[in-house]
Amino acid sequence: MLDQSQAPARFEGDAGDMLQADDSNARPLRQGFYLPVPAKFVLVLVLALAWMAASVWLSLPWLHELSRLAGLPLALVAIGFIAYVPGFMNAFLVGSILSDRRPKRRLVIHYPKVDVLVACYNERDNIADTLASLAAQDYPGLIRVTLIDDGSTDDTLAVARAETRRLASASVEMRVIAMPRNGGKASALNHGLAGTSAGLVITVDGDSYLRADAIRKLVERFLSDPPNTVAVAGAVLVRNSRRNWLTRAQEWDYFHGIAAVKRMQSMYHGTLVAQGAFSLYTRDALEQVGGWPDCVGEDIVLSWALLETGARLGYCEEACLFTKVPDRLRQFSRQRQRWSRGLMEAFARHGRLLFKRRLSTLFIWWNLLFVPMDLVYTLVFIPGVIAAFFGYYWIVGIMTLLVLPLAAIWNAIIFRVQRRMLNGQGMSVRRNIGGFLVYSLGYTAILQPVCVVGYAAELLRLRKTWGTK
Repeated sequence: MLDQSQAPARFEGDAGDMLQADDSNARPLRQGFYLPVPAKFVLVLVLALAWMAASVWLSLPWLHELSRLAGLPLALVAIGFIAYVPGFMNAFLVGSILSDRRPKRRLVIHYPKVDVLVACYNERDNIADTLASLAAQDYPGLIRVTLIDDGSTDDTLAVARAETRRLASASVEMRVIAMPRNGGKASALNHGLAGTSAGLVITVDGDSYLRADAIRKLVERFLSDPPNTVAVAGAVLVRNSRRNWLTRAQEWDYFHGIAAVKRMQSMYHGTLVAQGAFSLYTRDALEQVGGWPDCVGEDIVLSWALLETGARLGYCEEACLFTKVPDRLRQFSRQRQRWSRGLMEAFARHGRLLFKRRLSTLFIWWNLLFVPMDLVYTLVFIPGVIAAFFGYYWIVGIMTLLVLPLAAIWNAIIFRVQRRMLNGQGMSVRRNIGGFLVYSLGYTAILQPVCVVGYAAELLRLRKTWGTK
């Protein structure tokens, strides 16, 4: 917290207000040298490009050998998306994380009321825990929880009604809306939005569990961020990580990969996805872009619509929610295909962001490069690994092995930063060495081919459903 002498003015929380902190805390309040965010961006960008240039120079023998076999254009594409582009991304990510000095959450005198929307479909086994965690929030203001059951075919509606009657209190109001038939997550959220009125709206998935301070910290982060912030993504971590090898690997993906990327993006004022699982939005911003779009990736498409207005999207690594991740490969595949399709939907609707002048535009191009990266990894690198077992080292060889110690260093840096964040919340990183080995050595061999299937499904206009989140 900031020194008491820096306490902000009172914030009012009347319905429909655009609630923002003043801009005095848009940068860290500290003595000594301060490097502005644009200057950090340029410095990190230069270092990442220098790293990539060094990679190109070191790989010239590899490029020459592969060119003799496949021709220079194909060799450049293969090595570029196997080594050069991922190396640049990793260098930029690590440089950004090391230089991140975000302002502290500021003191709040008056906490505005918030509406929490919980859209769910067939969550009978999880919804009671989600509602219990909402009822246990330490938020000093009023929380109004609206659960929208999107035509569930199990007992979700009955369980939700019983739990809301039992858990509702003066500080946490709860109600249930039953949709007559399944209409999709976006439709359910928009219906809930239309029936609420608070200036701040938070979305929570129906299979999640929030830490008691999650909503308070999320609101405090929003009120502490620059004035043009219209959404803040919370930190989503894995709740069922002990289930099997797949959930153990995903624990690292959420804690180590996804969280680090969001932190980097928010540093440059453009978190690309305020995920539906746990994010805060201003009502004015939601209404300005027409609410959640009717598509499979409603959260990323909404986030890009907000970015296109010139607004800022932030991230609060201290506001933690735990979610259940897929524990079967089929379920995991459906989830990540859904995410890949959402990315393509975002480009189809908001591709203009590629040419918008702001720091976060780099990450739009970054996401565009995921498509050829996934294709090359699936169609070139994986066959190259198989060929290496038979003594053919055209794709995978000594140069590939040289990347391993560098990847270990990058992972160690990110792990150290993330662990420090968890320790600050009174949590610790459990021993999950097996999950880390799967995550670091074999996870992409599953993930990237699945993403390719998702791209193909979107191009072929295959049927879209709730599926898995």
